[in-house]
Amino acid sequence: MITCEFEEFYFVTVYTANSQNELARLDYRMAWEDDFRAYLKKLEEKKPVIVTGDMNVAHREIDLKNPKTNRRNAGFTDEEREKFTELLDAGFIDTFRYFYPDAEGIYSWWSYRFSARAKNAGWRIDYFCVSESLKDRLLDAKILTEVMGSDHCPVELDLK
Repeated sequence: MITCEFEEFYFVTVYTANSQNELARLDYRMAWEDDFRAYLKKLEEKKPVIVTGDMNVAHREIDLKNPKTNRRNAGFTDEEREKFTELLDAGFIDTFRYFYPDAEGIYSWWSYRFSARAKNAGWRIDYFCVSESLKDRLLDAKILTEVMGSDHCPVELDLK
């Protein structure tokens, strides 16, 4: 995690730990989620927060290609999804879903295996989330699926 302080907000970029095979680190992940949310809320006491990065969770079923077969897999457990809900309930906005609440088939990560990207069998696990107080500054949030070079693609947030 890297936190940058700007005049009008904090900007936090994060890589959230993966729960790993057979959910070996799920308990660690759950504690980390609580600590991370508390950290963001502490920052928010001073000024709004923009957080971005690989959060390693597909929040809703429409955030991955195959939700039924990925139940209880790292990144799509009920526990991980609930922690993301808790972040939103704590006053953060998932900016992509704010603009595109029902958009399907738009992902930010694809496995290198099984030609997943070519088949668009992906997951939306990269986010821009912002403090509610920044809502009026939101212009758009994008997932740049056409950008190649990694198993992830860039995500973009436009503010005024």
